[in-house]
Amino acid sequence: MEKDLTKGSPFQLILFFAIPLVIGNIFQQLYNMVDAVIVGRFVGVNSLAAVGMSGSLVFLILGFLNGLSTGFTVLTSRTFGAGNMEGMKKSIFSASVLAVLMTLVLTLVSTLGLPGILHLMNTPSDIYNDAYQYLSIMFLGIWTQVLYNLLASFLRALGNSKIPLYFLILAALLNILLDFLFILGFHMGTKGAAVATVIAQGISGILCLVYIIRKVPLLHIKKEHRKLEKNAIRFQMGVGIPMGLQFSITALGIIILQSALNGFGARAMAGFTASTKVMQLVNQVYISIGVTMATYASQNMGAGRLDRIRKGARVSTLMSSVYAAAIGLLLYFFGRYMVLLFIEQGQTDVLSYCKMYFATITPFMIPLGSIFIYRNILQGMGFGFVPMMAGVAELAARTVAAFYAANIQSFRGICWADPLAWLAAAIPLILTYLWRMQEEEKKEEREAKL
Repeated sequence: MEKDLTKGSPFQLILFFAIPLVIGNIFQQLYNMVDAVIVGRFVGVNSLAAVGMSGSLVFLILGFLNGLSTGFTVLTSRTFGAGNMEGMKKSIFSASVLAVLMTLVLTLVSTLGLPGILHLMNTPSDIYNDAYQYLSIMFLGIWTQVLYNLLASFLRALGNSKIPLYFLILAALLNILLDFLFILGFHMGTKGAAVATVIAQGISGILCLVYIIRKVPLLHIKKEHRKLEKNAIRFQMGVGIPMGLQFSITALGIIILQSALNGFGARAMAGFTASTKVMQLVNQVYISIGVTMATYASQNMGAGRLDRIRKGARVSTLMSSVYAAAIGLLLYFFGRYMVLLFIEQGQTDVLSYCKMYFATITPFMIPLGSIFIYRNILQGMGFGFVPMMAGVAELAARTVAAFYAANIQSFRGICWADPLAWLAAAIPLILTYLWRMQEEEKKEEREAKL
């Protein structure tokens, strides 16, 4: 089920690679969405606010590790695209070793530092215990997320986006059942939601491992492949760390925004949480196109096909823009009804916060999509620094908006933080992509003359 993305129609390849990712990512979002639905409806608004504010911290740690995992496997995609199977297998070993080491370090740091982080975030006392219980379990289960994402990235590096989808769907359905068992059956509250998520994610990772062992000999490594080569490590760290930091920088901006939001009270927090839960679902199409373009760009970079990277960029931008226009209209007119999954219809004050958020962000859906496309193309080509710095620009814009909004006590100002951050990231990414492509093409021309 491996797929060579260096041959064939870019439109068809990108579309059919991205579709399983979209479905899989939507099911992955069910992990937290189901937690929020059940917690919000059966435990209470304060518990929903706790799960919502915890999401940014989870994204901070897991986003860094998932970014690392994806960055480590860029070399796997490139060597596969170049037909270098021995180099590909060596990259798998080094990526696995690096992922294990990073997971151990961050599990220790996050669990020990959790009380201090919650204090710095100005966590309200009425949701502190729920947030602490939820996060402590999620952080102890970090390894389950890394296991799935690393193995799924290996499979996708070979062009296989379907098998990770199947296991993710199964895990998502299991997570729903476990949520009902732990939250409604055992009355474990937010703690039960975290336990259900960790168990379900762990099973999806184990299933990926079993599948690779039984069905994917290309990913099997032998004794001669178990070597940590300096060049491979340097490349993987050079791409993986900026990708991980880019995710963490984005998450840090969300945490700062969440800290500013905490001063508006539990009702505003619940409205913002419900709205961003919907946006997390909406963003899965953008994310899936982006992940597709990382693999597509990496394979074609390995094959020396810059012309196909350009075509892929145009195709993916068109896809993303059409989706952005459609989903923007849907959110603007019907977004407030979509949040009823998480809150009851009678809570009109919470719904008013949701309506304000969607009205503010929907005109900026196209720049949001561009971030995922051009960030991932650059990373897939092996250029991780500018995507990381675009994350810094995003952080700066979101931080300024958050502090200003908190200072004037404006919830609408909180809503504006996201569009400003998107613009701050999208502009340098697009400009850098255009510049890098010109430079790479000039390099090809110089080499052809020699």
